[in-house]
Amino acid sequence: MPIPSLSSLGRDPLAVRVAPFAVFLVLTSLQGQFGEASRYWLYLVKTLLGAGMLWVVWDRIAECRWSFSWEAVAVGVAVFGLWVGLEGRYPPLDALTAQVGLGRAPDTTTPPPPWNPFLHFGSGSVLAWGFVVVRLLGSTLVVPPLEETFYRSFAYRFIADKRWMDLPLNHWSPMAFAVVSAAFGLVHREWVPGILCGMAYQGLVLWKNRLGDAMTAHAITNLLLGLWVVGRSAWQFW
Repeated sequence: MPIPSLSSLGRDPLAVRVAPFAVFLVLTSLQGQFGEASRYWLYLVKTLLGAGMLWVVWDRIAECRWSFSWEAVAVGVAVFGLWVGLEGRYPPLDALTAQVGLGRAPDTTTPPPPWNPFLHFGSGSVLAWGFVVVRLLGSTLVVPPLEETFYRSFAYRFIADKRWMDLPLNHWSPMAFAVVSAAFGLVHREWVPGILCGMAYQGLVLWKNRLGDAMTAHAITNLLLGLWVVGRSAWQFW
């Protein structure tokens, strides 16, 4: 069987929606695996690579376009409020999986350090501030189109029907809605607001029949959360 070329992969509707997200996810899993500093340097690498991949596939994914609406702003702000407001009202994902026997209980005596470059590079470090800016930009401008394209454009429609490219973005599928919302939430330690967040963004796509409003809402949520993290030293959210 012939091996597909890079150019043919670039024309494949599944590849252009899945490959950038998959690469981003692999790099995320490697953060911290090569020493504490790798948590920050790999975030920089994956952000730059993610932006580059978006640049390559942008014209090949017609629905991946920013859209601005009052509904997107409202959902973005509301999800931020849920994310912060629900803290401490539910067991985080690692504690939950330990309770049901699917993981090891988190070490409360020596918990892992939060994603806080000032702890590693120094409180007045210009390098630390640089990583903070990179995280704010990456979570606001790179993560939303990568994740929304994968979850709402590909995964939702693929679960709904194997002829997913023939489905409009506002096609209603209870199964796809439940599975994708749960999957989106369960990749976050803050799984309860994560699931609600996935439901809200998917609802925007179904309502508007376009991806851009969810991208904007996602960007607003992440920007507000990032500003909250830095302003309130709430590094546990990162």
